[in-house]
Amino acid sequence: MSGNLGDRLWTGLGRYMVPVPGLLWKRQIRGRTEHIRTSLAFMTDEHHRVREYAVRELPRQGTALSPDLIAGDLDLPAERIEAILADLEEHLTFIHRDAAGSVEWAYPVTVHPTPHEVTFSTGERLYSA
Repeated sequence: MSGNLGDRLWTGLGRYMVPVPGLLWKRQIRGRTEHIRTSLAFMTDEHHRVREYAVRELPRQGTALSPDLIAGDLDLPAERIEAILADLEEHLTFIHRDAAGSVEWAYPVTVHPTPHEVTFSTGERLYSA
C-alpha cells in the first residue's frame, strides 16, 4: 500500500482487518460535515461548557453529576443548567441523565460499567460509552 498512514482507514470484518479505500471514507466524511454542523447549531457556548464540564468531571467524581453541582461549579443559574441539560438530552447529543436528573453519561464516558474500562493519564478510571 502506498500513501501516508494518516490516509488509511481499516475496518473489522470478522477476525480480519480490511483497508477501506480513501475515496470512499473521505467522501463519507465530506458528506457528514454539513449534517453535523446543522445538528449542533442549537448549542451555545454555555451548552459546550456544560458538556465539557461533564466529560471532564465524570472521571474525577466517579459518580453522576447533579444539576446543582454543575450550576455551582460553572457559576450559572440552576434553571439555566436544567434547560441546557434538557436541550442536550433532547437532541440526543452527548449526555444522558438518571431518574434524579443527574448526568451519568457524557460521551465518551459513563459512570455505569461497560466492557470498555479506561484509565486516564491522571490515574482516574471510568467506563467508556
